[in-house]
Amino acid sequence: MVTSPRLKWFGLALLGAVQFMVVLDIAIVNVALPSIQTDLEFTQANLQWVISAYALVFGGFLLLGGRTADLLGRRRVFMVGLVMFAIGSLLCGLAWSEASLIGARALQGLGAATISPAALAILMTTFAEGRERNIALGVWGAVGGFGAAAGVLLGGVLTDALSWEWIFFVNIPVALVALGLAPVLLAESKDTRIKSFDALGAILVTSGLTTLVLGITQGHEWGWSSARTIGVFVLSGALLAGFVAWENRVAEPLMRFGILRTKTVLGANVAGFILGTALFSMFLMLTLYMQQVLGYSAMKTGVAYLAVAGTSIIWANVAAALVTRVGVRPLIAGGMALLAVGMLLFTQVSVDGTYVKNLLPGFLIIAVGLAFCFVPISIAALAGVQKAEAGLASGLINTSQQIGGAVGIALLSTIAISRTENEVAAGTAVPQAMTSGFQLAFWVGAGVALVGVVAALVLIRQEEIAAAPAPALEGA
Repeated sequence: MVTSPRLKWFGLALLGAVQFMVVLDIAIVNVALPSIQTDLEFTQANLQWVISAYALVFGGFLLLGGRTADLLGRRRVFMVGLVMFAIGSLLCGLAWSEASLIGARALQGLGAATISPAALAILMTTFAEGRERNIALGVWGAVGGFGAAAGVLLGGVLTDALSWEWIFFVNIPVALVALGLAPVLLAESKDTRIKSFDALGAILVTSGLTTLVLGITQGHEWGWSSARTIGVFVLSGALLAGFVAWENRVAEPLMRFGILRTKTVLGANVAGFILGTALFSMFLMLTLYMQQVLGYSAMKTGVAYLAVAGTSIIWANVAAALVTRVGVRPLIAGGMALLAVGMLLFTQVSVDGTYVKNLLPGFLIIAVGLAFCFVPISIAALAGVQKAEAGLASGLINTSQQIGGAVGIALLSTIAISRTENEVAAGTAVPQAMTSGFQLAFWVGAGVALVGVVAALVLIRQEEIAAAPAPALEGA
């Protein structure tokens, strides 16, 4: 492990910067979607796959990424992931068609799935459980929350000032600098007890989740009762059931379900899934509302998110300070409640809406909710986790958030599009019909966030965090 206290905190800064890049790339494409759609001639139905391809591969292979990091060495795998992410970013910027961009986004997602769990596992083996690790995880969680909010801001600025390709090109120098600094600031560590990868488990869970999202996104077009839609959902269920069955019989499973017997870890992952479901879809719906209904440019849309990005930094510091005083459960429940309130405010958007009246109040509330969720969820997800399962635990919480995001985008997009098409068919003008679709999506999003409040109160156990033994940092 890194023994120098100074190097340890510089290493945390490096890990945070890379995590910021990874999380940023989930949200940064939102504002650029209309420009991408025009240049690459995307259909409306396929446009969401620019986000979903990244999120699904990211979420689906995170567990394998965590296992690979534990087996081959966390710093080594972290650096390999940086190379993949940089190549994927380059190919995204050079994309010439729907298929090429979606494929390159999938490669980016694979790089992110390699980077993120390795980075969090390095953090786990560098900082001892307790106050020191809580500070480090507070920084990690704050970076995640700020990255999600800053992505939409930076995406608008880069798209208008340069072009949409630069939302991907900007990752390349960051990845290269991190690649050069990693051997200096990060120590190598691995789990010598791990002997296998369980690639089949990763393939089963990723294909099952991808098929699920495909069914949700295409069900309206195919018909919800059609043989094709039902067949896709049956196939998804079979693949996911196969994943569970395989994990329960393989000698070294990718996902040891016993880790979820700790209610706080289970609650954190449920909360992470719900947070991803609400957050990803909310940013997409708001971006489309601002550009397609209010007529905002990409730059104006990005600047509009400054209220979220700017204030979330302040509140993240508050959340990091509060988490050791009041505990993770009140913060997560409170953060989810604030997200629900923000969503409810967005249900009042109108065709002739204004920023100050219809968007700013919700943005300010959402900023607090994000900070109060990301920081304590990161801590709760690793409560009492031994070093041997650092990769699994870190991969699992990221998986929950990414898969929640992909499912949320598919679900709320389908709801919004279905309502819009029905309204247009009934003779409603397109702007009014689109606004109605977004309103319904926000109502559903608010309901999802309220489920997160209940999950936090029922599942999170502060005593499990307080009583969790500090792991021996062997093999670091």
